[in-house]
Order: sequence, then structure tokens, then C-alpha cells
Amino acid sequence: MSTVKNMQISEVTQTSSRDWLYIVSIVLVIFGIFFSGYLSYVKIANVQTVCVQGSAFNCEVVTNSIYSRLFNIPIAYLGLATNLVILTLLLLQKRIGILQEYGVLIQFGIILFAFLFSVWLVYVQFFRLQALCIWCLLHELYVTLLFITSIIRLKRSLN
Repeated sequence: MSTVKNMQISEVTQTSSRDWLYIVSIVLVIFGIFFSGYLSYVKIANVQTVCVQGSAFNCEVVTNSIYSRLFNIPIAYLGLATNLVILTLLLLQKRIGILQEYGVLIQFGIILFAFLFSVWLVYVQFFRLQALCIWCLLHELYVTLLFITSIIRLKRSLN
């Protein structure tokens, strides 16, 4: 009887920690939507970014460089679209059969790609442009935190 009770407590603890990571993922993605949404707004409205001034910070150099577009699409739009896809997957994960089974893995794949792309963008800012954008760096920090969370979620879903 005691063993069964311990197993049930363990399952409840594991489920609540999974739910906690799920909620953290949603909160992180909302931050990502805010950052990429702001950068997308800057592109659409054709206005300057609110940026930290001085030293290595120059958002205009970063957001208007040749690296700020991929296939002539602003990176900000791609980031916003990626964040919206991830949020959609998270919100539908418990409602759609295939996402109940493979949702965490699909999210991990998308987030892994976003993380690797973010690493490239940080490299570009530091070494190619020698200029930093605080909004871009905040988004790349968010992607890193989401990547770490997705690794943990994937590991737990495989157990």
C-alpha cells in the first residue's frame, strides 16, 4: 500500500513540475512575442528603435544591416511568426492528439532551430557589425531560456 501511495505522489509531483515548465514556456514565449513584435512594429512603421545609446550599442546599425533580412524578409517578422507558432503549439498541445504525443518534440525542434539562429545573430552583432541591439539581445536571451526549458521538457516527456 505504501509503495502505491509513493508512486502516486511521485506521479503528481512529476505532473505538476511538467505543468510548471509548460507555464514557464508560455510566459517566455509571451516575452518573445513582445520583443519580436516591437522589432516588427519598428520595421512596419519605419521608425527608429528606442535603444541604449553609447559604447557598442547601436540598434539602427543592427536592425538595418544586411543581416536583418533573410530572403528579403525582415528577421523581426520571422521571429514574430516563430513565436506565434510556438505559442500556438503550446496552447494546442493538450487539445490535439498528435500534439499530445509529439508536441514537446515538435516544439523542441523549432526552438532548437531558433536557438541556433540566435547564436548566429549574436555572433553577427559582436563580430561582423560590432554593434549591439538591446532588443535583439533580449530576444536572443529569451530564446536561450526557452531552449533550456524545452530541453528539460523534452527530457521529462521521454521518461
